[in-house]
Amino acid sequence: MAKTALVTGAAAGIGRACARRLASEGTAVGVLDIDLEGCQRVVGEIEAAGGKAIALQASIADRSQVTAAVARLREAFGPVTIVVNNAGVTDTTPFKEITDAQWDRILEINLKGTFIVTQVVLPDMEAAKWGRIINISSSSAQTGAIGMAPYSASKGGMVSLTRTLAQELGPLGVTVNNIPPGTVMNTLMSEANRGKFPMSMEALIQSIPVRHTGEPEDIANACAWLASEASSYVTGQTIGVNGGRVVS
Repeated sequence: MAKTALVTGAAAGIGRACARRLASEGTAVGVLDIDLEGCQRVVGEIEAAGGKAIALQASIADRSQVTAAVARLREAFGPVTIVVNNAGVTDTTPFKEITDAQWDRILEINLKGTFIVTQVVLPDMEAAKWGRIINISSSSAQTGAIGMAPYSASKGGMVSLTRTLAQELGPLGVTVNNIPPGTVMNTLMSEANRGKFPMSMEALIQSIPVRHTGEPEDIANACAWLASEASSYVTGQTIGVNGGRVVS
């Protein structure tokens, strides 16, 4: 039976790759982002490849916007039983210079946004007695990252939320896992090329055991497996896709 997925932050990068991969396997996809034009481009790519998708514009930190977007997705393709919580923002301000506004914005989008989106789609999963929640966290949640305190904290919160929801929602037939990417060349990591990270790209690559950065499709591969029936006995887990940057 065809399923419907919601992928947040899907206008580019990892979210785009996840949306395209899920669609390629027959899942109808809600491509959600604040960048509507980007969403429409991704929908065009999916439809050109024979898949089904709809562009949805919303800030995940705004419950009313998320509720409206999910309602549109349900109307188009039916109940939403897969969600990929990928949308997020980052910052590279040294800890002592971070303002309350910067801290609040990152936690509101990365962590509260994940909470809102998951809560909005959960009734569909509960009704179906089947669901897949996939949270895209970050390897910085596991190791920490200089100059990225609110980002690392928000992603660490996603990891803990994953573990809690896995236990709470398991009896409902819903699995909850998280993927912490390593150095993936997406729209966030591109800032490294503009000198905003404390380590050069060359040094970053040398610090990765496989000696190369990842691609958004690497994350999409893991996402597709976690969204499938093949992962039904996997929940509450951290599936690192990081080239060996984190090995425990």
